[in-house]
Amino acid sequence: MQRFGEKLRALREQRGISMRELARELGFASHAHISRIEADRKKPTLEFVLAVAQFFKVSFDQLMNDELELE
Repeated sequence: MQRFGEKLRALREQRGISMRELARELGFASHAHISRIEADRKKPTLEFVLAVAQFFKVSFDQLMNDELELE
């Protein structure tokens, strides 16, 4: 799980989505939550990880398992 923030940023940038856009899509009023998670200053909740996996159409395992790379 140590690489979750890195993987989140990579997915967001690959898709050309800003932090603000992602925050809005996931139901957050501000992008600050996304920013803190990407910078590893905040750990994501299970619900957040599931929402990210669903939004980007990747598996939960790909996000949470540091050994697995994103496709």
